[in-house]
Amino acid sequence: PETLPNHGTAMQAPYSRTAYDLLCEFAAKQPDHPLAFHAGETVTYGAMAARVAAVAGAMRADGLTRGDIIGLLSNNRFEWLEVYFAAAAIGATLAPFSTWSTLAELEFLLDDSEVNTLFSIKSYGENDYVAGIAALQAAGRATALRRVVWIDGEDYAGFRHADPLARAAPGAGPSATDILVLLYTSGSSSRPKCVPLAQFAAIENGFNIGERQGLAPQDRVLVSIPLFWSYGAVNALMAVVSHGATMILQSRFEPGGALDLIEAHGVTALYTLPAMTNALLAHPAFKPERTRTLRTGVTIGAPQDVMRAARELGAKAICNIYGQTESYGNCCVTPHDWPLERRAACQGPPLPGVNLRIVDPASGAGLPPDTVGEIQVRGYLTPGYAGASAAANAQSFTEDGFFRTGDLGALRPDGALVYAGRSSEMIKRSGINVSPAEVEEALQQSDAVGLAGVAGAPDADKGEIIVAFVIPRPGAATDAAALRQHCRALLSSYKLPDKIVFRDDLPLTPTGKLMRRELAALARTAAEGDRP
Repeated sequence: PETLPNHGTAMQAPYSRTAYDLLCEFAAKQPDHPLAFHAGETVTYGAMAARVAAVAGAMRADGLTRGDIIGLLSNNRFEWLEVYFAAAAIGATLAPFSTWSTLAELEFLLDDSEVNTLFSIKSYGENDYVAGIAALQAAGRATALRRVVWIDGEDYAGFRHADPLARAAPGAGPSATDILVLLYTSGSSSRPKCVPLAQFAAIENGFNIGERQGLAPQDRVLVSIPLFWSYGAVNALMAVVSHGATMILQSRFEPGGALDLIEAHGVTALYTLPAMTNALLAHPAFKPERTRTLRTGVTIGAPQDVMRAARELGAKAICNIYGQTESYGNCCVTPHDWPLERRAACQGPPLPGVNLRIVDPASGAGLPPDTVGEIQVRGYLTPGYAGASAAANAQSFTEDGFFRTGDLGALRPDGALVYAGRSSEMIKRSGINVSPAEVEEALQQSDAVGLAGVAGAPDADKGEIIVAFVIPRPGAATDAAALRQHCRALLSSYKLPDKIVFRDDLPLTPTGKLMRRELAALARTAAEGDRP
């Protein structure tokens, strides 16, 4: 089998255990080295550290302090990085929200996180945040929100000219165990779960992820996945900065633009998903020579997805990964210098400081190697859910500190994890978790819907698609297009059903609960019926 040369020499771990200190550590070491490129501009480590100091000083002047919750609603851009590191610098906690959020979703996020100040762009796609947030405040909602700062407006420009952070009172800064971010991730309930993640653990785990990729300061890493995901905020961001490398930011993923960035900047690493890889390869402008500089990166997916990213896209040393937001994005990563066949066939050994065990889902008893059971993780973990989802802590964590992932897998004798599937009901559409209960709830808010059941079905491009089964109300007139339009007002676009099937009945238990296994079988049948 092919053995790849180790292009990335193992680096010394950074000394810093808070995010702002990490930025300053590399700003002192390599002030003129580029940290990020975006929209035709480059910012160096030294320049970003200066910007962050000014923004953090303005935050303090505005009354923000350690322990406050600061919201961020923005796509990938320099200002996202500024607010992220500035909040960390004053010991505040950042709650980055998805730009795909509808007004109803944003209302829940603001209330659940108890955001004090929100930094936001004015609009994104069809979302008008100025009007939407004004409507929430006028209705007496989002009551904890004191102020909105529009980062693409004139009021934010003043933050860069405030007194620098260096003038802050001694002891007013963060500690390593402070919560860096509150990340919202889809769960088994109809509402996303609030996942707090600590400063020191984000740095340490992120550094280890970068080591598995073989990152070094000369690497240029394409980050077109959203920074508000754990894949971005505590994975890509921390892996890059802890290695002094450079991020090539794309505001939002678009395959033609991503190819242009890869070619123009000689991108050497990328964060991708199977749907993104497929979109790059299917683009009319794709040519192998345009991505010839690629070497490493990370992806999820089946063996063929990893093989395609390596052989067709050209990232020969790309790493296969496993993880979740609760474990700081990844808890397993294949070493980049393993042979490709080995990387494609498993998700790699646990990262340093992480323990995995496989247990019988029914009894909780440990299982021997090569036996499929529930994956449980301990080590770099969230201290527990916050907000309304804190009620799930007792059932989500064991008494000895393991997180019950709800996923199935096996550990090989050499310690590598082989992911087998999900025991939960979650749908992973294009790499994003979608809760069936949330889609069902939205459908059933239509007057035309009597009962709805949602399940995932395998799909070559998206991994899974969302199939909704609907029993119409007697006498109600509706169609699939009308129901999708109804859902569009309540759900982010990635949660919209890909296929809606009308039925006279649904598989139910004697107590009236949906029979999920039977529903999934119906979804597979419905999806297969569409294939030529």
